[in-house]
Amino acid sequence: MEFTGRIIKALEPRGGVSNRTGNAWKMQDFVIEETVGQYPKRMVFNVFGEDNLSRFNIQEGQELTISFDINAREYNGRWYNDIRAWNVVSAAQAAAQPVDPQTAAATMSAAPFPPADQPAAQPAQPSFEAAADDSSDLPF
Repeated sequence: MEFTGRIIKALEPRGGVSNRTGNAWKMQDFVIEETVGQYPKRMVFNVFGEDNLSRFNIQEGQELTISFDINAREYNGRWYNDIRAWNVVSAAQAAAQPVDPQTAAATMSAAPFPPADQPAAQPAQPSFEAAADDSSDLPF
């Protein structure tokens, strides 16, 4: 899934040592807000891992497109959503990325209207002649 907007808040990074593996970990939460629409939506997401934090280098005020996964977990009888970013690109880069030709072809072929320079094809009319030859009253 993807969400495009402006980073309005970068929260303090958190870290620790895993009880299970003994490895150090680091994560940081960010708040992103849509920049379109009368009632913009906001979302809190996190980036896990010091390598991802340095690679994405997210700063407040940036226009970004976030690719993320959603998962839920239980803690002390309560459930919590976890929205974790796995890819971050600037909104300008996301708009400039070339479209996959196969995806574009599938989108074009599924268009609800024919191109303006071609007449619309007429749908085939059903034929009930075979049912008239049948001696039963049922059409099937």
